[in-house]
Amino acid sequence: MASSSSVLGLSLAVLAMAAAVSEAGFYDRFDVGGSGDHVRVTDDGKTQQVALVMDRGSGGAGFTSRDKYLFGEFSVQMKLVGGNSAGTVTSFYLTSGEGDGHDEIDIEFMGNLSGDPYVMNTNVWASGDGKKEHQFYLWFDPTADFHTYKIVWNPKNIIFQVDDVPVRTFKKYDDLPYPSSKPMTVHSTLWDGSYWATRHGDVKIDWSQAPFVVNYREYYANACASNGACPAGSDAWMSKQLDAKQLGTVAWAERNYMSYDYCDDGWRFPNGFPAECFRK
Repeated sequence: MASSSSVLGLSLAVLAMAAAVSEAGFYDRFDVGGSGDHVRVTDDGKTQQVALVMDRGSGGAGFTSRDKYLFGEFSVQMKLVGGNSAGTVTSFYLTSGEGDGHDEIDIEFMGNLSGDPYVMNTNVWASGDGKKEHQFYLWFDPTADFHTYKIVWNPKNIIFQVDDVPVRTFKKYDDLPYPSSKPMTVHSTLWDGSYWATRHGDVKIDWSQAPFVVNYREYYANACASNGACPAGSDAWMSKQLDAKQLGTVAWAERNYMSYDYCDDGWRFPNGFPAECFRK
């Protein structure tokens, strides 16, 4: 969510990349937030991997795409912090900035006590209107190996996928806010979210477990530039919406793994739920 950038006091962000991207140079394409030794780039000649490292001294690390995009398909493989990761937050998200009217599309992973499941938080902000979280327990151990997380963003809807399994779709309605006009940069961060991340902030980071490390690789973006120029192949995602079978996987994820739906949180919305909650 937007608070991750403000907590770090940096414009942080994303990405690990395949060899085609590494040819252009990682540091030509991304701005690094924090000290350089907390963002470690390695390349075995086939795949480039980026490790974000957090210790008590750094408070977090990340990197940001220099390019801005207006609609696209974005994915990355991630291997999350293992062991006792309580209080840590790992993210892969897009944002237009930090202003009151900003747009943002979030995938965040909230750390856990050893043995407890990770929580994946998805959220959408449009013209500063947020609080649209769906949270899921993952059906695998995201610390044991790399898994692929994807955001499809087009003028009709936003689709969140895990290992090519759709788990959420956020639709556009003409009379409701939707991120459709503000170009966004792509981000990934590892930061200290002790005040909210684990059991609503009751469990803080145990710094004796540091350093905390998250790994990224195989970043992929097929996206339109901020000036509206779109690459070949954009038709595959520009009008993409979920079919009946894919909507079935969303229902499966909601039924078996959803831990929070903002449209069920009456305490948070005492004056009535957001309008889109009644249009599903």
